[in-house]
Amino acid sequence: MVTSITSFGRSGLYDWMIQRVTAVVLAVYTVFMIGYLGFGAELTYEAWTGLFEGTAMRIFTLLALLSFAAHVWIGMWSVSTDYIKPTVLRFVFQSATGLLTFIYVIWGIMILWGV
Repeated sequence: MVTSITSFGRSGLYDWMIQRVTAVVLAVYTVFMIGYLGFGAELTYEAWTGLFEGTAMRIFTLLALLSFAAHVWIGMWSVSTDYIKPTVLRFVFQSATGLLTFIYVIWGIMILWGV
């Protein structure tokens, strides 16, 4: 049996709930962006920067970014514990996944907030 020391939540049910909530956040963000790109005015640099200058959009994007990170971590942790049996390979895979997810979150925050 694999211990849940590296899982995101406290239990499998908690992880399942987090993944479902993050999926809803990502779906809403995706629908919004597709609607904005498909049905909005002509997409120019000014329109694009204007969209992301608003605090509400930045917070919404940050929520989507953090939801993406949590969703990826839970999903990849579940897959790796199910299918990668050698402990060393699973540790390397989970470490690489965690590091890349952390880098993407920091990079996204830097881009989003202009840090």
